[in-house]
Amino acid sequence: MDIQIIDIPKFEDHTGNVGVIEGNAIPFEMKRIFYLYDISGTSVRGRHAHKELKQFLIAISGSFEVTITDGTNKERVFLNRPDKGLLINSGLWSELENFSSGAVCMVVASDVYIEDDYIRNYDEFLDYVKS
Repeated sequence: MDIQIIDIPKFEDHTGNVGVIEGNAIPFEMKRIFYLYDISGTSVRGRHAHKELKQFLIAISGSFEVTITDGTNKERVFLNRPDKGLLINSGLWSELENFSSGAVCMVVASDVYIEDDYIRNYDEFLDYVKS
């Protein structure tokens, strides 16, 4: 599957760490950043795919799990460190769940919000990947 864990460059000193995403730290130009927070541990977020958009997910605080499928294969990734992010390329279905208390998921996206880029029905997603 077209996913990858990417280390986020960090600068450490005795006062704490700074994570930096700039230049070519991720393999696309950033056009939008949003974040999910105050998510119930029993909630499932995502539940969609993108035709073109690429996303980079970071557990800024706490932890959560991401399940990704290409319609045939399925992979589950646990995110719990702000210095590692998950690159999800286009054409993959993703679901986020099992949020810990206080978890914050930051998403860096390759484009602005475009509703037509979303596939929100799993059966339609399966048809899309078959074509």
